Amino acid sequence: MPLEIVTVPCLRDNYAYLVKGPDGVCLIDAPEAGPIIDTLESRGWDLGAILITHHHHDHVDGVEELRAKYGCKVMGPKAEADKLPQLDMALEEGMNGGEGDAYTVPLAVPGHTLGHLAFHFPKAKAVFSADSLMALGCGRLFEGTPEMMWDSMQKFLAMPDDTLVYSGHEYTASNARFALTIEPDNAALQARARDIEAKRARNEPTVPASIGEEKETNPFLRAHLHEVKALLNMESSPDAEVFAEIRRRKDSF
Repeated sequence: MPLEIVTVPCLRDNYAYLVKGPDGVCLIDAPEAGPIIDTLESRGWDLGAILITHHHHDHVDGVEELRAKYGCKVMGPKAEADKLPQLDMALEEGMNGGEGDAYTVPLAVPGHTLGHLAFHFPKAKAVFSADSLMALGCGRLFEGTPEMMWDSMQKFLAMPDDTLVYSGHEYTASNARFALTIEPDNAALQARARDIEAKRARNEPTVPASIGEEKETNPFLRAHLHEVKALLNMESSPDAEVFAEIRRRKDSF
């Protein structure tokens, strides 16, 4: 049974995701309860579980209201359990579960926070990356190091190109403007930036995006490439140092 994935806009620019599979409905992150409840009720769905990616308030503030209403199980990173709503199951990389397209692989992707998880559904070709990998960007390094985040990016680079990335925010237009400062002559990036501008003019989401698109256009996944290093005058620098320089430039953009 293929997964049904519903994007739920929350707060100012967050996204939560409802995932309906053979085992029922789960939610990836809970920025606020209201829009999620409205979406569930409009479809006649119950909520069985919440999967939390990391502890920041704009990903967890709706958890307790949803738990009280639906009696759902709450799961999230063991490494951040002391900062999260009470967990029914504390997750680590390697604790895979589910059947068929709902088979779920938690991935440790530290950098934005130290315990950040992404949830990969490899059979469904989907990954919920929250604030680790974003469309045309990556999360700020609030807790981790550039080396740590670059290591996390390797897990996304290893995924098949047709994997869809469901990230946690609508930051893509700003990310595109920054990416063009790194690779102004990247034709794929130029075309994607035009498409993003058109989508946002129609108030359409720019996520999900494929890993293949990200590999072609996202500077944070391209720090290892000679052409990117050359543009930064860092041809002999280690990949992680190039990534750190791109992150430094983005932080001051």
